[in-house]
Amino acid sequence: MGMNKNTVLALATFIMIIVGCALIALGAFRYDEIAGWGFAAVGIGFFAIAWVFNALKGRV
Repeated sequence: MGMNKNTVLALATFIMIIVGCALIALGAFRYDEIAGWGFAAVGIGFFAIAWVFNALKGRV
């Protein structure tokens, strides 16, 4: 299986979505105090970067 740049970007997008969901879940369920807001904010940041990676597919 050859991995071209679109495959790498798709895989990176998928991994970042999984990590973003995990961080948001940690913020919501594990850390109920102020630290949870930080985990959720970083998770949303992962979603934003994954969105950029998805937009770059086919253009780079």
